[in-house]
Parts: sequence; C-alpha cells; structure tokens
Amino acid sequence: MAEELTPSAPEEEEQPIKPRKNGLYPEVSEELAANMASGWADTEQRDLTPVEQAPYAAARRAALSARFPGERLVVPSGNLKTRSNDTEYPFRAATEYVYLTGDQSEDGVLVLEPTDDGHEATLYLLPRSDRENGEFWLSGQGELWIGRRHSLAEKSTLLGLVTGDVRELKDKLSEATGPVRIVRGHDAGVEAALTDKVTGERDEELRVYLSEARAVKDAFEIGELQRACDSTTRGFEDVVKVLDKAEATSERYIEGTFFLRARVEGNDVGYGSICASGPHATTLHWVRNDGPVRSGDLLLLDAGVETTSLYTADVTRTLPVNGRFTELQRKIYDAVHDAQEAGIAAVKPGAKYRDFHDAAQRVLAERLVEWGLIEGPVERVLELGLQRRWTLHGTGHMLGLDVHDCAAARTEAYVDGTLEPGMCLTVEPGLYFQADDLTVPEEYRGIGVRIEDDILVTEDGNRNLSAALPRRSDEVEAWMAALKG
Repeated sequence: MAEELTPSAPEEEEQPIKPRKNGLYPEVSEELAANMASGWADTEQRDLTPVEQAPYAAARRAALSARFPGERLVVPSGNLKTRSNDTEYPFRAATEYVYLTGDQSEDGVLVLEPTDDGHEATLYLLPRSDRENGEFWLSGQGELWIGRRHSLAEKSTLLGLVTGDVRELKDKLSEATGPVRIVRGHDAGVEAALTDKVTGERDEELRVYLSEARAVKDAFEIGELQRACDSTTRGFEDVVKVLDKAEATSERYIEGTFFLRARVEGNDVGYGSICASGPHATTLHWVRNDGPVRSGDLLLLDAGVETTSLYTADVTRTLPVNGRFTELQRKIYDAVHDAQEAGIAAVKPGAKYRDFHDAAQRVLAERLVEWGLIEGPVERVLELGLQRRWTLHGTGHMLGLDVHDCAAARTEAYVDGTLEPGMCLTVEPGLYFQADDLTVPEEYRGIGVRIEDDILVTEDGNRNLSAALPRRSDEVEAWMAALKG
C-alpha cells in the first residue's frame, strides 16, 4: 500500500497538505506544485440521469416533512472509521441517510429546512478534491489516491436534490434558530454544531419515525430485496459446489466462496456470514468460521448478499456436508422445516406480527414433547417457555436496509403490531442441541438446524423471496447431488 501525505491542522494555511511523518517526500517544490495544478482535462459528467431510487427517496422525504412541520431535520451519512493507524474500514453510509437520499457518500448530511409549505431539502457533500491546493494528489483522501468523487452538480442531477459544500455546513448549523432534530450517532462534528439546539428525546422521536417508516417497502425496495435473494441463492450454490475444498481446509473456504458472489453481484455481505459446521451450528452467531468441515456433519450457512443499493437478504440453510442426512439429522431437520411451514403460513395481511413466531414455536414444542426431551403438555411448555432451551431465539425479524431492520420502532408498532402488505420479514425457526447438554441423548448433542427465508407480505398472503433455494430434506439432497454433478 502506497504512502500518501496527510492534511495538516486547519491553522497551517500556508501548507494545507501536511507531509506524512517518515514519508520519503517531506516537501513539495513550487515547480512541482505548479506542474500538478495544470494540464488536466475537463472530466465533468454532463450526460447523467437520475438514479432509479431518486423518486422513491423524494416520496420518503415528503412523508418525513409532513411528520415534522416547521422543524429543521438533519440526517448525516457518517464518517470513515479508522481500522488501524492510517487505514480505514470500508465505509457504509447510515441507513436513515441512504433511505432518504439514495446516496452513499461519507461525510454527507441531508438537511431539511422548514418553509411555509413544507421543507426545502439540501444535500451537503464534499465536492471533488481540490486541484488548486494539491489535495487531489497529496491527501490520502484525494482523487488520485482513492478515486474520483462526483461533483456537486453531478450529484444534484443523479439524486434530484439541491447540493451544497458540507465544509460550510457546521457554521450554518451553529447559527440556526428554531426547533432542530438530528439522527444521532453518525457524525460527532455535526452533532457538536447543534449541541445547544437539540434534545435527546426529540432526536429519538426522529429516529423512531424513520425506523417505522421503513416497515412497509415500496416497489424499488421490494425489487432490491428480490435481487438480493437471487444473488444469495447463487452464493449458496457456489458453496455446495466447493464443499470438498472446504473439507480440505475449513469453514473459511465457505465464507470466502460466498463473499466472492456478494462482491461480484452486490456491495458486500449484509452481515457477517455464519458458516457453522458440526457443533458450531449450535452457536447462533458463529462468525469465527475457523473450524473444520467434516463429512457426516451438518453445515449451517446463514448468509445474505447486500445489493449495491444496500438492501440485504438473510437466508439460512442447514446442509449435510456429504449430501445425505442421517436418520436423526433428518428427523430434527424435518421438525424445523415443519415449524417453518407453519410460520410462513401465518404471514398474511391483518395477522398479528407475533403469529408466525407462535405457530413455529408450537410445532417445535410438540416435537420436543413427542421425542421425550421435555415433559408436556405442550400448552404448559409454551406458557413457561421451556422449549427455549433448544430453540433460543425469536422466529424472525423485519428485513431491509438493515438485516434487523426497523429496530428502533416502538414495540406497539413492531412486535405487537399487525402485518401489512409490503412488509418483509424473515421466518427462521431452529433447534440447537449443545455439545455439552446432558439433558438430551448423546446422539443429539452437537446438532444444530436452522432454516430461514425472506417473506414478503402481499395483498392476499405472502411471497417467499428466497424460494429458489430448496427447503424440504429430500429436495435439499437432490439439489446438492445435482450441483455436485
């Protein structure tokens, strides 16, 4: 990785780009600076058209404006975060910012200024890196180091928004009057400029509103979620084809294989892939992915592709590494499948959000009683939650820009709410028998099974966006055999 120069402190105006300590070029001659400042072609892009998301984002801003009339609303995208010394984590813009703009720039800030009939939206961004002061080639965030940023005019065309220079925003905000709300936790500098103008309670109301607004997906979002599921299906197929190589190495071969599909067809994985083989499948969020992959064991793969617009799938399949379930593995798998079938059937408009969870848990409790692992009757088990020793987690969650979308929504609007067309949620029952669980027969220990699909609530029921991946145990075996050739 090449070494760059770094920006200096603001007061060092005579040298706006500070040389890196221990860099091989401690100074820039006047002749070189003049040379680098001239002789460049005009690269402004003037034939751009608005992105697909632009009209949808505009409608979301209009709804936000109607909810908070007369108030200034500030929604930052966030800043780069240091990974180590002078290297940063890959940037992922804040969900609320992406939802309202369709933009993914770091350091961006959407500001809705109140007017007599609503709000005027301005998107504050970093302009293209400066060629006059040498930023474009001397700064580690300059154009020749990390690539070209869109100009403010280009961004305005792409997003259908008025744009401004974000470097001037903090002064404007510090002088602002009237009620202000900000989405906190993404840009400390912007928050500091508003420190005497906002309250935690009012800002939380803004965050909650934006979380609940995302519950019902528009046509663009549904298309992106389907695209994410389709790519995820191909990623799972990729994994099945290389299970022999995973056996020769580790779970990380599976993680890397799926990641390749995510990066080729999308932006990234939507969350850390869970590539859990053997007893690791009983750890709900096993993301170390450093264990062995053995024939005869089950592989629990919980992974999702995040599209370039940042909508993610969240799918789980539990697969026999050698392509065939043992008798006990099949019994446990089929119980989870039956529970998922019951859960999916309960997803429909007008149903309580909790219905799909309750339906799936009942099936699992029935099987645990039937197998003699827990004393019935089933109603007692469910009332006391005794099945949770082996089911552990809830049966699903909202899905969208965040893998656990709408997380800040009010309880009465989420888990105590009612399903509506356009909502998208996961249905993911599981059974997990820990390797050290002495309350179950030895042959159960170390077996973990989860099956998860992404379900869209429709006008007349539901649609499984990840249905291209087989779920029934016999279909899973046939699918794996066909992929292995």
